[in-house]
Amino acid sequence: MGELVNLKRFRKRAEKEESAKQADANRKRFGRTKSERVLEERRTKRANDLLDQHQIDGEDAS
Repeated sequence: MGELVNLKRFRKRAEKEESAKQADANRKRFGRTKSERVLEERRTKRANDLLDQHQIDGEDAS
């Protein structure tokens, strides 16, 4: 005979695991300090500014 499974416990365990995965993703996405966010913002702005400096302005540019 097969093993009995409590479906309520199985469902709760699955929801708990899904919640843990979501929490981990949120920690990776939002879990940075203010100084880390500011540093990343400055790096991005600097990279964009450097890229814009190399842009060719004029009618001959394709």
